[in-house]
Amino acid sequence: MSTESDIREFLATRRAKITPQQAGLPAYGGNRRVPGLRREEVALLAGVSIDYYVRLERGHLAGASEEVLDAIAGALQLDDAERAHLYDLARAVAHRPPRRTKRSRGPIPDSVLRVLHSMTDSPAFIRNGRLDILATNRLGRALYSPLYAGSAKEPVNIARFQFLDPHGHDFFPHWEESLDTTVSLLRTEAGRTPHDSDLTGLIGELVTRSEEFRTAWAKHNVRLHHTGRKSFRHPAVGDITLDFDAMELPAQPGLTLTAYSAAPGSPDHDTLSLLASWAATEDARATEHSDRPTHPQA
Repeated sequence: MSTESDIREFLATRRAKITPQQAGLPAYGGNRRVPGLRREEVALLAGVSIDYYVRLERGHLAGASEEVLDAIAGALQLDDAERAHLYDLARAVAHRPPRRTKRSRGPIPDSVLRVLHSMTDSPAFIRNGRLDILATNRLGRALYSPLYAGSAKEPVNIARFQFLDPHGHDFFPHWEESLDTTVSLLRTEAGRTPHDSDLTGLIGELVTRSEEFRTAWAKHNVRLHHTGRKSFRHPAVGDITLDFDAMELPAQPGLTLTAYSAAPGSPDHDTLSLLASWAATEDARATEHSDRPTHPQA
């Protein structure tokens, strides 16, 4: 899809979410052809002409000033993630440099990997905006072990596993919430980097092969994902819900370090300890297997 189409559908879906009552406008008449605000109502709230707003919603954001974008965001009651997405779309259609002028594509620095592996009590991993897992510590790989099962090609991708692998539903027990998070993160990244061919290819694959992804993608939801709670159903240790904190790496634009934790003494903390024991056992088995002779005895 073109950036103009993304702008049109994003603004239309945001407009559909706001009722006149929520916007502080009188609702005249009993029959409305649209579920939310009309274009003329958005124009009124933003202080622009109807013709100009119609032009913006058709995808022509290239000449819109920051003041106009702020006014549109206010009229549509956009949250921080949606407001940032609107600005990203405007930059993309105007061919302006993105907020992140350089995206990391080289190897992750050794210093960053040392920090990652020093986190021995918390599952942690580094991902890019496409949700490729680029590096993990020992507990992180143990937690996401279903993604590495079989002959999975690395880097593994969270979204591809979630929507296309038959074990995706089992691994993410709170399916609707997890689905919305994943699609919203990819939609946000698509606004930031609309010309990323790898991202475009991933989205095209998911839209083509997954009805659930295709339906969620059409909602044009975006979000910031810095902290919260996430649930897993791990094949070895069972259900576990962990707090997460996601930290962008300023020296490596486009990369995020995510760490999970559980409150000491909680059942989830006990399950995390069980996961650590399971990971140690698996490591020992792998070491024993690698130490076996490769040639049969005479």
